[in-house]
Amino acid sequence: MRNRILEYFRKANGAFVSGQQISDDLQVSRTAIWKHIKILKERGYVFDSSTRKGYRLLHAPNLLTELEMQSVLTTETFGRNFVYRESIPSANALAREEARKGAPEGTVVVAEEQTAGRGRLQRGWLSPYAKGIWFSVILRPHFSPLEASKCTLLAAVAVTRALRSVGLTEAVIKWPNDILIGNRKLVGILTEMDATMEEINYIIMGIGINTDVVRVDLPQELRGVATSLLLEGVRVSRKELFAKVLAELETLYRRVEKEGFAGVLEEWRKLSGTLGREINVISATGTFSGVAEDIDEDGCLLVKTPGGVERVIAGDVSIRNKEKN
Repeated sequence: MRNRILEYFRKANGAFVSGQQISDDLQVSRTAIWKHIKILKERGYVFDSSTRKGYRLLHAPNLLTELEMQSVLTTETFGRNFVYRESIPSANALAREEARKGAPEGTVVVAEEQTAGRGRLQRGWLSPYAKGIWFSVILRPHFSPLEASKCTLLAAVAVTRALRSVGLTEAVIKWPNDILIGNRKLVGILTEMDATMEEINYIIMGIGINTDVVRVDLPQELRGVATSLLLEGVRVSRKELFAKVLAELETLYRRVEKEGFAGVLEEWRKLSGTLGREINVISATGTFSGVAEDIDEDGCLLVKTPGGVERVIAGDVSIRNKEKN
């Protein structure tokens, strides 16, 4: 109901609308209208009111509601089926539920806050209210399950392109799924799949972008390793950045469906902050160090070590700081 009320005020384009008119058109009581407007005020919407004229909307906060996003989306399918929550434990978990119920490809699940967000290797992910873009996209691709892991690289390329377009030109990708500024993490990506040996039922692409997180929001142990657009001096409209990210994701995904992943992998190489760097790797086969040389056609990391080239399918990679002279 609140979304319908907000849509009513948006169509009024800043003009006053009487409570009785809203009540009649939406077929709810004036008391209910007043209660919804009161809640909207508590959530950052600013209204002017007049005993004779009614209400008019003066300001809408920087939220990622379906109504707010409809005004900026340019995609054909991504985000057109939209699941919004103010607070949930995990966007990926809710997206899995939606996917199992048959939600169409391109469905987006977004929350202002996650209370139990997580990244790779079951690590927690800080998701404070309205200080980031915490969302998941449901995909139902027709390519082989063997190709699915490369969707993480696709997501990293798409998000990096969007970030650079708003002025964060130093954003680079750390294999396989983080986006960094320097050595500080700005974005995390977690891709999950449900599939048989023959086909993919669905992929959940979970992405967390720190937009307005400030130093005091971060636990002490994260202050040297995490950052946000705001901390890097870039102020953005969350909904406009979100729209850019969804547009880049859709563009790359449609290209992959037609042409395969080769073009995405090549662009990943250009945006990488890992290749050519000395790294430490913790994988299922052991711990070692070397120089990240390339990724192969499967998206696996190729690391040159004294004993030869190691192919890393999955693992935890850290970039070694250059020694000072």
